[in-house]
Amino acid sequence: MEIRDVVAIVTGGASGLGEATVRNVVEHGGKAAILDLDLERGYALASELGREQALFVQTDVTSEASVREAIDRAAGAFGTIHAAINCAGVVLGQKTLSRNGPHSLESFAKVIQVNLIGTFNVVRLAVEQMAGNEPASTGERGIIINTASVAAFDGQVGQVAYSASKGGIVGMTLPLARDLAPYGIRVMTIAPGLFDTPMFDKLPRSVKDALGATAPFPSRLGQPGEYARLVHSIITNPMLNGETIRLDGAIRMPPK
Repeated sequence: MEIRDVVAIVTGGASGLGEATVRNVVEHGGKAAILDLDLERGYALASELGREQALFVQTDVTSEASVREAIDRAAGAFGTIHAAINCAGVVLGQKTLSRNGPHSLESFAKVIQVNLIGTFNVVRLAVEQMAGNEPASTGERGIIINTASVAAFDGQVGQVAYSASKGGIVGMTLPLARDLAPYGIRVMTIAPGLFDTPMFDKLPRSVKDALGATAPFPSRLGQPGEYARLVHSIITNPMLNGETIRLDGAIRMPPK
């Protein structure tokens, strides 16, 4: 698929990796629906990019009704959807056992609900729409790009919930691709390393620099635009399917 022909929905699209992806799609002539809970940022981004190419829909990825409405609005505004990029997620740091007792089951379940189940919720409803698309010359009808994390492979102390949720995304990549192959829908996952996103906004620059220096090369935090460029490449390369790509400067996370 060519980006200029793509209508994409992007969860977590109002900030960080999702915002960079939305901007990349629109800058290259495509159209993007910004799915996010943040009203202020979502409307501001859509307004900046223009209603001919961008739409904001406040969306809770854990809700079937909310995601269905977002997909319907995107398809209604732009004709259909060809790509779904899942960037929405939450982070939690909590040990399995600490002086405060065992890990909260409620907080563990929330991370799984948003990161893993929310991702699958968007996937299953998006592909229902994509399956009705006219196939491109390659036979393609759509592309799903999910966001995992290096924590899926190198989970650190206190990341048990987060790592489990991201490991689940990695684990469902191949079976999703196999399930959807008859429809001409590809599925890929990106596992970012340490990226300069709103997650790190409260950290001093010295701390950010120290974290970035742990990557062999380039020895810095990743930039959201670099994630977006990989999304762009995946969309345009029909042979990429059923795989997880680490985007991490060769980092391997230590225990803590």
